[in-house]
Amino acid sequence: MRQLDALKSPRFTQISTFGRLPICSQDENIKAVFIGVPFDDATTYRPGARFGPMGIRQGSRLLRPYNQFLDTYPFDKLNACDIGDVNIIPGYIEDTMKVIETNIFNIISKNIVPFIAGGDHSITLPILRALYKKYGKVNIIHLDSHYDFWDSYWGKKYTHGTWLRRALEEGLLKGVIQAGIRASTFSKEDLADKERLGVKSYTIRDLKYNMQNVIKEINSLEGPTYISIDIDVVDPAFAPGTGTPEVGGLTSFEIIEMIRQLRIGQIIGFDVVEVSPPYDVSEITSMLAANIIYEGMSVLSLSL
Repeated sequence: MRQLDALKSPRFTQISTFGRLPICSQDENIKAVFIGVPFDDATTYRPGARFGPMGIRQGSRLLRPYNQFLDTYPFDKLNACDIGDVNIIPGYIEDTMKVIETNIFNIISKNIVPFIAGGDHSITLPILRALYKKYGKVNIIHLDSHYDFWDSYWGKKYTHGTWLRRALEEGLLKGVIQAGIRASTFSKEDLADKERLGVKSYTIRDLKYNMQNVIKEINSLEGPTYISIDIDVVDPAFAPGTGTPEVGGLTSFEIIEMIRQLRIGQIIGFDVVEVSPPYDVSEITSMLAANIIYEGMSVLSLSL
C-alpha cells in the first residue's frame, strides 16, 4: 500500500484520499487506517464539522512519506490506507452512534488502529464503546479547550459537550487525562465535577508553562490508550475552522511538538474532531488537522 508519488503525479491530481494513500483493500498487513465520521448533529454552536473528513483529506495532500523529526516512514511502516467514511444517519444521533460503533469495531477486531477524522466530538463516545468491547476499560488522552463532561444540554444527554460524562457513566474508561482547558464555564460547580468524576485535568496554563510535566504524566499511562484531539485546543489564530473556538490556545507548532513527544505503550486509536471547513481560512485548520494525524501515525509507527 503506497502513497502516490508526487514527483510522478502532481499533488492537485487524482482522487482526494488522506495523504494520497490508496483506498483500503483486503491486505492483511494493514496496521492503521484513516476513516472519516462526517457527523455534526450534536454540535451546540456553529455547524460544519460534517465536512471535516473531506477538508482534512484535501489538507493532507502535502504530506510526504518521511517524517524527519521522528525518523520514520509512517505510511510505509503502518501499511496505511484510507477506508472511506462511516455512512452516518443525519438527524439521528443515537442511531448514528450505533453505526459508528459497528464500523470502528470491525476495524479494531482485525488489530488495525483507526485514525479518525470527525465530525463533532460526540463521535468519540461510540468509538470508546467499540474499544471497550475489545479491550475493556481504556485510558484516554483528551486535548481540548472544554471539559466535555457536562450532564446535558437543553435536557438532552447526547451532545458534543457531554460525551466524556457518558463514557465515564458507562464504565468505559480507566485513566483520563485532559489538557488545554481554558474556556469559561457555566458555574464553579463544573470545576468540582472533574474531581467527582476522577478526571485529571490540566489547563492551558499548565500546557504553556509546564508542557514537559504534562507529557510525562501522559506517557506514564499503562495499557490500551486512546487519543482524542478537539482542534479547538489550538488557538483560533491557527485553527479558525471550528465550531466552538476559544482564544488563548496552543499554537500549531506546540500541538505538533506535543504529539511528537508522546511515547505511549499501546495506542489503540486516535481522533481529530471539530474541524469545520466552512469557517476555515485558506485551509489552515484542515492542514493542521491532517498534520496532527500524520504525527500520530508517526508516533504509532515508532512502537512497531
